[in-house]
Amino acid sequence: MLKLSKMTDYAVVVLAEMAGFKGDVLKASDIAHSTKLPEPTVSKVLKTLARHNLLISSRGTNGGYSLHKNPEEIDMASIVTALEGPIQLTSCVDETSGACDHAKHCNVKGKWNPVNMAMQSALQNVSLAQMIGPVR
Repeated sequence: MLKLSKMTDYAVVVLAEMAGFKGDVLKASDIAHSTKLPEPTVSKVLKTLARHNLLISSRGTNGGYSLHKNPEEIDMASIVTALEGPIQLTSCVDETSGACDHAKHCNVKGKWNPVNMAMQSALQNVSLAQMIGPVR
């Protein structure tokens, strides 16, 4: 089963909450309170998202985090990559040598690339705005 981590799920919850505040600077404690997620988890997610330029981090007494882009401009691929690393369904998608012990005998080596690209494209075509919009 292909499954994203809870941290990725929490990142989407946090970003969705922040999107409702239209660029306001929010503190981790406030986001944790409104999402009912543990504050240490929210802090970790916020730091990770800021490191990947999905959020802007501000220091000081009025500091906190705000969205770096509009929800329409934040795609799910960016969120998944920030939390999970590069999107690759199998180790053979990674071109580094030694990624798979069976590589020189594999008859499907390189064949996963179109599947991986389709997954990447699908995630790029879903925005945060779509995730927080009404359910169809």
